Amino acid sequence: MGDRIWILAAVLAVATAVGLVWRARTGRVRSTEDHVDVWAELGIEPGNAAVTLVQFSSAFCAPCRATRRILSEVSDRLDDVNHVEVDAESHLDVVRALDVRSTPTTLLVDRTGAITGRAVGQPRRDDVLGAIGPYLSRDV
Repeated sequence: MGDRIWILAAVLAVATAVGLVWRARTGRVRSTEDHVDVWAELGIEPGNAAVTLVQFSSAFCAPCRATRRILSEVSDRLDDVNHVEVDAESHLDVVRALDVRSTPTTLLVDRTGAITGRAVGQPRRDDVLGAIGPYLSRDV
């Protein structure tokens, strides 16, 4: 009986640690330097803005709706920022090429078409503003 309690305690400790790491990483905007040329297929012209926020969503994704609201507010507030929402299910080849594994996933794309940041899960508004700030001519 005593061995079973130790095994249960170990399983609970590992599950808690994994959950805390997952929670800390979800929604954070991380820097990246990918350059993938799929924008024309999606009808996106990155050169039209300093930053394009490309959001991959799916039909029954509740966090996708909240992400859409956050990113729309940011793009409405800032002149040189575009927000484009992409239905992940309709663009599976692009999803695979960009390594989008869950929705919502948001990519920060600069004027050259390079992916400069990635947020998996619902991003925080302040994190988005901080990530796009260096690409804008004025302070966010």
